Amino acid sequence: MNNIIEIRNAVVRFFKENSNSKDVTVIKLEKVNDIWDTIAEVYEDDSFLKSMNLPPKKSRVFYSVKLDSDKEVIAFERLESPTG
Repeated sequence: MNNIIEIRNAVVRFFKENSNSKDVTVIKLEKVNDIWDTIAEVYEDDSFLKSMNLPPKKSRVFYSVKLDSDKEVIAFERLESPTG
């Protein structure tokens, strides 16, 4: 159980350190062989509004994030929905 919490914390830390978003929630966490497969819900500034110099608004975005057994992010991608 402790490992799951450490993986969740690693995903949250990854987004907080590498994006402008501070609002991150891990909504899926699964171990497949030695790889942790997660999905994170991230609230980011709406890029369209930002490009038009309009007041900022947060958009909900989903990311698939894979971590190795050392809790290092080895891959991530933006998803269209939480189911991929």
